[in-house]
Amino acid sequence: MTNDPTHTLRDFLAKTAERDNPGDVFELESSKMLEVKVNGRIWSKLGAMVAYKGNLSFKREGMLEGGVMKALMRAVSQEMSPLAKIEGNGVCYLADQGKEITILRLEGDALNVNGNDLLAFEDSVRYDITMMRRIAGMAAGGLFSVRVQGHGMVAILSHGHPLTLPVRPGQPVFTDPNATVAWSANLTPELRMDTSFKALFGRGGGETFQMVFQGEGFVVVQPYEEKPEITNHS
Repeated sequence: MTNDPTHTLRDFLAKTAERDNPGDVFELESSKMLEVKVNGRIWSKLGAMVAYKGNLSFKREGMLEGGVMKALMRAVSQEMSPLAKIEGNGVCYLADQGKEITILRLEGDALNVNGNDLLAFEDSVRYDITMMRRIAGMAAGGLFSVRVQGHGMVAILSHGHPLTLPVRPGQPVFTDPNATVAWSANLTPELRMDTSFKALFGRGGGETFQMVFQGEGFVVVQPYEEKPEITNHS
């Protein structure tokens, strides 16, 4: 006897219907779909909205949003912000390329997240977009990180289940920038170029960059190497 892979329409609708659970602002409809109850404003990754209900507006983060330093950073990097603000009252659903979603609750602490792997955060969470040292000119995917801190919920993305590696004094951790999801706020990664590893890491098309984490903290990696997102400024 074989399992029948088909579904009746009634079964399909029941299996895939949204789960309306009262409670937190962020809830997982599935491991790859985030439901956000908006009552005011939240922030999301640009282009991550897949559906919404209610009276909501979606706007790209303004050039001067968050202060002069953020505006200067965007001007120097020639990149627009990867964030959008969602305002109003309603429910929206966020996803990104079928990636796994992890919801974190900040309780006065802070975290650095690869800009490509930050899905959403509450308006109560403070953020700062930073360009990592010594990598100006690289394509996006390892270029920006977003520091989130304070109190509230943050949703991060990963291809597959993430792995957290401890970083200890005298025991640095080396990672592929395109597989690096997040790291503890007290760590400042250094980017190194090592051509001897280009056959082992990356796509072997030139110099290979590695992120080096030293000190005490942690780094989160995913079992997948993101393809850099090339932005055309012409």
